[in-house]
Amino acid sequence: MTSTQIGGDHYTRLAIQPIDFILGNNLGFCEGNVIKYVCRHRRKNGRQDLEKAIHYLQMLIAHEYPPG
Repeated sequence: MTSTQIGGDHYTRLAIQPIDFILGNNLGFCEGNVIKYVCRHRRKNGRQDLEKAIHYLQMLIAHEYPPG
């Protein structure tokens, strides 16, 4: 399935596709999105993708390590 990408080639041009890494390592939703956005930022949305990755990291920290 990963040989086909709908809407560009920013994932199929990578040596390891983010979905293969995410599923292979049983990562959760937030972790998966961090991987996805970091992997594609140079080929798709630049800074915005990195800001999205940071946002998912912030949500993950808030969920996994709440204050107090």
